[in-house]
Amino acid sequence: MPNIHSSISLGLVNIPIKMNQVIRNNDTSFNQLHKKCLNRIKYIKYCPHCKEELKEKDIIKGYEFNDDEYLTFTKEELNKLKPENEQEIAIEAFLDIKEIDPIYYEKSYLLDTVKKSKAYYLFLEALRKSKKVALAKTVLGNKFYYCILRACDYGIIMTTLFFEEEIILPDVISNSKVNEKELNLALRLIDERKGKFEPKKYQDEYQNNIKQAINDKLKGNKIKEVKKKNQAQVNDLLKALEKSLKKKK
Repeated sequence: MPNIHSSISLGLVNIPIKMNQVIRNNDTSFNQLHKKCLNRIKYIKYCPHCKEELKEKDIIKGYEFNDDEYLTFTKEELNKLKPENEQEIAIEAFLDIKEIDPIYYEKSYLLDTVKKSKAYYLFLEALRKSKKVALAKTVLGNKFYYCILRACDYGIIMTTLFFEEEIILPDVISNSKVNEKELNLALRLIDERKGKFEPKKYQDEYQNNIKQAINDKLKGNKIKEVKKKNQAQVNDLLKALEKSLKKKK
């Protein structure tokens, strides 16, 4: 989704922006092949009732309200249901980011300025100074979203949010009694392993192994199995905590 043009709506202020994804998929891409001849397989849209292959123009969407009974919708009908200002990012409120559990975060996009808009830089600086994030709503593709806008070193980041009904969580865990000695050991273990978030240090080990295997196969070499650590399990919680502390030392 490169360079999607939109605008931030704050009261009567309209801020033109360009929207760019900030996440890319790092997975190695594989094609599905027929094992017998090594040719790529095809996915065919086929109607078993009419026994014919279908094109995109032949397909409509249907909602199943009873078994094998459908209400049909055309693209034009679905487009009529979109909010009026679907190209806008309409701000609803400003709040503290701590109020939002990260479990609600979905995807992030960079909202860049168009023609060095004065309103954009003003809004960016206001977010920084207020230490607030903007709660907004918008439409991306065929889906309606609530989202947050926050200031960062690169500009304004928009993160779409899941709706509450999309989050599946169990009942709240009630406070359970814990052994004081075990708790103190656990706190020591946490304290001794404190660190900082350094994303440049974190590597996708599985993808690196796949890329190495591709290089080995291209050179005619056998794939080397990755050595896995055999870590003994300690069933006694207290002993496991004590051994973990000794191992760290």
